[in-house]
Amino acid sequence: MAGHSHWAGIKHKKAANDAKRGKIWSKVARMIIVAAKDGGGDPGQNLALRYAIDKAKGANMPKDTIEKAIKKGTGDLGAVEYVDVLYEGYAPGGVAIMVEGLTDNRNRTAPEIKKIFEKRGGSMGASGCVSYMFKKKGLMTVKTDVADEESLMDIVLTAGAEDMENIGEVYEITCEPESYDELKSALEEKEIPLETSELSRIPDSTIPVANVDTARKILNLMEDFEDHDDVQEVYANFDIPENILTQLQ
Repeated sequence: MAGHSHWAGIKHKKAANDAKRGKIWSKVARMIIVAAKDGGGDPGQNLALRYAIDKAKGANMPKDTIEKAIKKGTGDLGAVEYVDVLYEGYAPGGVAIMVEGLTDNRNRTAPEIKKIFEKRGGSMGASGCVSYMFKKKGLMTVKTDVADEESLMDIVLTAGAEDMENIGEVYEITCEPESYDELKSALEEKEIPLETSELSRIPDSTIPVANVDTARKILNLMEDFEDHDDVQEVYANFDIPENILTQLQ
């Protein structure tokens, strides 16, 4: 879990600048299109669509852009076909990597992902080579300075959380995917602001990164994947100690 926390924290600190906002909107729009296509255009009846819309709002996507993406998914604005893809492999240091994407052309995306792995000293593996190391979970983080730990623990456990851990600047809260919506609603009702809120793949265990050079290669690889248009999410099981992270900044 610590590896995921580091990556989530690093992404949050980098924060999406204006230059990348269009790319983020494009990725979230694909998520909305697929969710609406699979489960219909009513977020009240479609959890995947509701989750995608939440991500869109978190990225400050305009309401009309969200509505347009929903209509593309339901076919009201013409057919758009994206398929789910999942790539697995290894980063330097033996770190396991999972790359989730949505693409309109598998034959284009797969070799591009393979090239990114190899460019940064990693390797793409066969399907299933690392996925067994990760579990699907709901993941939320709350800043430690906005909530009392004991009170927050009571709220989240009552609402279906599996675990809550203080990892420094934030409390990391995990739950089973089916409890995600109820837990998020409970925190919103108590007006507790969320730093992050997502359905994620969390590693069963992590691999400590021993030096700055390896850490830099891993983070460069993660960033290259994040910058790829077809990639939606990247997960890894690295654990970079704070003293090494400090040297990278």
